[in-house]
Amino acid sequence: MAELVYRPVIGLARVVFAAQGLRFTVEGSDNVPRVGGAVLVINHIGYMDFTYAGLAAVPAHRLVRFMAKKEVFDHKVSGPLMRGMKHIAVDRDAGSASFRDALAALKAGEIVGVFPEATISRSFELKEFKAGAVRMAAAARVPLLPMVIWGSQRVWTKDHPKRLGRTRTPITVRVGEPLPVTSRDDHIAVTEDLRQRMTAMLHEVQDAYPDKPEGPADGWWLPARLGGSAPTPEEAARLDEQERLERARRRAERDATS
Repeated sequence: MAELVYRPVIGLARVVFAAQGLRFTVEGSDNVPRVGGAVLVINHIGYMDFTYAGLAAVPAHRLVRFMAKKEVFDHKVSGPLMRGMKHIAVDRDAGSASFRDALAALKAGEIVGVFPEATISRSFELKEFKAGAVRMAAAARVPLLPMVIWGSQRVWTKDHPKRLGRTRTPITVRVGEPLPVTSRDDHIAVTEDLRQRMTAMLHEVQDAYPDKPEGPADGWWLPARLGGSAPTPEEAARLDEQERLERARRRAERDATS
């Protein structure tokens, strides 16, 4: 099937990455299946993660259909692109529809990309995982593909300005071995096993990362566990809750005036 939107977008993205001087290390791309469905499970530390995650599937000549929040599809510019690339809209108020769409894509042999933390991790550590990725893989009878990304937070993440110029930032993308799951498995237990595997992968990637902070002021992108000034997971959880309450307050104000 012709990909009249997706492949040109990939080409454009590569030009942008080259202009930025981004230095990619892609590991484990041989774990991406050449045919058949799979749920690609990715950590989330920056706004550009989905653009980098897809690079690991290129050697297998595969395209990833990412699940993304509905608001991205509603935008007049990004919406047509997202639909043209056959990504999957997630409406938080009607999650069953997006689950069905993802399941249909998996059964059709697609790779579906999922961020099980749901939102960006301010601590740059793994947050708790939602079990949807495991439930989808089990229902479609396809494997889970764990993936970790590191370095993307230095390009664009929450609470920090964008750095979209020529930064020559190193970005590591690693795909782990496929993890099978069936409908008979305990999906909560499998989700925790998946999270532990990805935690180990992330720590290995962090330890091998070529850059170090240039000084105390540059330590914002390094987790507190490694001596950086990023929020601890507990501090990040409090910031997330404050953000959630503020969104709810603004939504209530809009509803009251509409």
